[in-house]
Amino acid sequence: MTVERRHDPDARGFASDNYAGAHPEVLAAIAQANGGHQVSYGADVYTERLQEVVRGHFGPTAQTYPVFNGTGANVVALQTMLDRWDAVVCAESAHLNVDEGGAPEKVAGIKLLTVPTPDGKLTPELIDRQAWGFEDEHRARPKVVAIAQSTELGTCYTPDEIRAICDHAHDLGMLVYLDGARLANASAYHGFSLREMTTDVGVDVLSLGGTKNGLLFGEAVIVLNPDAARGMPHIRKASMQLGSKMRFVSVQFEALLGSDLWLRSAVRSNAMARRLYEAVRDLPGLEVPRPVQANQVFAILPPAVTERLQKRFRFYVWDEAAGEVRWMTCFDTTEADVDAFAAAIAEELAAG
Repeated sequence: MTVERRHDPDARGFASDNYAGAHPEVLAAIAQANGGHQVSYGADVYTERLQEVVRGHFGPTAQTYPVFNGTGANVVALQTMLDRWDAVVCAESAHLNVDEGGAPEKVAGIKLLTVPTPDGKLTPELIDRQAWGFEDEHRARPKVVAIAQSTELGTCYTPDEIRAICDHAHDLGMLVYLDGARLANASAYHGFSLREMTTDVGVDVLSLGGTKNGLLFGEAVIVLNPDAARGMPHIRKASMQLGSKMRFVSVQFEALLGSDLWLRSAVRSNAMARRLYEAVRDLPGLEVPRPVQANQVFAILPPAVTERLQKRFRFYVWDEAAGEVRWMTCFDTTEADVDAFAAAIAEELAAG
């Protein structure tokens, strides 16, 4: 049976980097891993090879656990780092807090201690607003500091900023978890390697994004500090994140990390966000309230303009009260896509 194509493969929007398809090199890798039988649940040769590839990026102690999605990665990783009476300190705007459907609380029973931040980034001083009462049995004990690259507001931590957080957290007896759904974009923005952004500055456990950077599906939990995570195989299974045909997740990451594909894709999506920003930043009636560092552009538009523009291109309203919208670029966004969108923005603003 031939399946009919039901969409326009040349149509691209600016709503989410999850909208993009899979990178051709990733699809080729999946086909390469197909055929014949391989041992299930991660005992296959592709998952074994992935361990070597990841250690090449993150160091010899790195242990990799492929999972299905980002929410699963966050929930699994944090459970391994916490006791039942522990809590996680995170930014109030963190994806972990605002966009996981309550999964950390509902699935893992994790208490989140949130901190308001102006730019989505934590600092040692901000962490201290919640990092107290360690011996108070009436309060959930702060145990993990969770940060993200890039943040939900599109900002990227520098290695020095992460080192300061890790040093401070470790001095308090806490651990550091990095939600790396867009770690590749942050690494590309700052020009540092994945190891320099994580292992070398003291991160204990991280998730590594794949879906947003060209994979068909799949993310990975990477344990950098073996003493920071306990029971990972059991928790991954109990959290419904253990894939039986894991070779098809692992081989995608091998394609991504075994070459410079991870960096090429991130550089591309970042560059297209910068191109969009440069094209629209001086348009009358439009304000860009946040720095453009990764592949996200935030803008404030008149509501009527947003409504008309959404009929032409897909994107999401970020803050309805403020009139703020978010535009996302992807590894497959082209210059022509950006230029057409920028022209449409200018047209709708001119129309009033």
